[in-house]
Amino acid sequence: MKLSAFKFDLPDDAIALHPTENRDESRLMVVHRKTKQIEHRLFKDIIEYFEEGDLMIMNNTKVFPARLYGRKEKTGAKIEVFLLRELNREAHLWDVLVDPARKIRVGNKLYFGDDDLVAEVIDNTTSRGRTIRFLFDGSDEDFYKTVNALGETPIPVDIKQRRETVDADRERYQTIFAEHVGAVAAPTAGLHFTPHLVRRLAIKGVDIKPITLHVGLGTFRDIDVEDLTKHKMDSENFLIPENTADSVNEVLDRKGRVCAIGTTSMRALESSVSANNRLKPIDGWTDKFIFPPYDFKICNALVTNFHKPMSSLLMMTCAFGGYELTMHAYNVAVKERYRFFTYGDAMLIL
Repeated sequence: MKLSAFKFDLPDDAIALHPTENRDESRLMVVHRKTKQIEHRLFKDIIEYFEEGDLMIMNNTKVFPARLYGRKEKTGAKIEVFLLRELNREAHLWDVLVDPARKIRVGNKLYFGDDDLVAEVIDNTTSRGRTIRFLFDGSDEDFYKTVNALGETPIPVDIKQRRETVDADRERYQTIFAEHVGAVAAPTAGLHFTPHLVRRLAIKGVDIKPITLHVGLGTFRDIDVEDLTKHKMDSENFLIPENTADSVNEVLDRKGRVCAIGTTSMRALESSVSANNRLKPIDGWTDKFIFPPYDFKICNALVTNFHKPMSSLLMMTCAFGGYELTMHAYNVAVKERYRFFTYGDAMLIL
């Protein structure tokens, strides 16, 4: 398919700038692939669509405060450094984005806080990309405590351009399942779950198993080629534990329901499929790009937020829900004033 096929009109005010007061009281659109029926519910009603023995797969990655503000040595010019990924823990080497890029050159020293943290630029990677080395003598634990104290929650640019980051983002831009630090963006479908909802699912006999996929900024990168076969996704580190793989395969063997909570979970699962269409445990990297047409091997249900036009996330959703039905559902969502993007409402595709 072509990039332009995923274009639709999204009003500016459709992008949610703040989460709902209660996580599980966001709206939920339920889309039935077989009947083409669309229902309008609240997220906490999701329990009604699952039965004993069903399985949900949840991404337990944890977002770290990746946005740092500092200044250059000598000039004192203000700079922003966005931590993308750790390249070498012992050397404190990081792959970052910088702004304003034209002012930050190899050899520059960057200071954060009251000189609590100092970094040296050692390489250029892209127009805005740099490799930096933090000059830190303490333990790893002290280093991450310092970054945590100085860093800002990396809410997406589409929200950041419309409002300032607030203290509440520290908690709300993190799922209740967050465990393994490594993401610079939240797996947003998981943001709707509460401990109470998880307990209700458990009582009903619905199991939740973890995978880890550390979401990078590439998830939100604009696609700039009309021919989707020419688009290259950024690689992301992911882990599927053996216990999760065993649980998924057991449910598949008895033809039960396996639901991916979010496109990140779906991407991880589809990146480790065996020759007999079963899930394999793995610790590796994936640059898998899913767009229509695509034959999903593992999941028969998906929970996902409403995504922006022409995004890779919308393309995966269309691949799972069917292009025509999903785009129709999106038109309904705009008309019914569903809230889009990171802090927006959710869709359950069955």
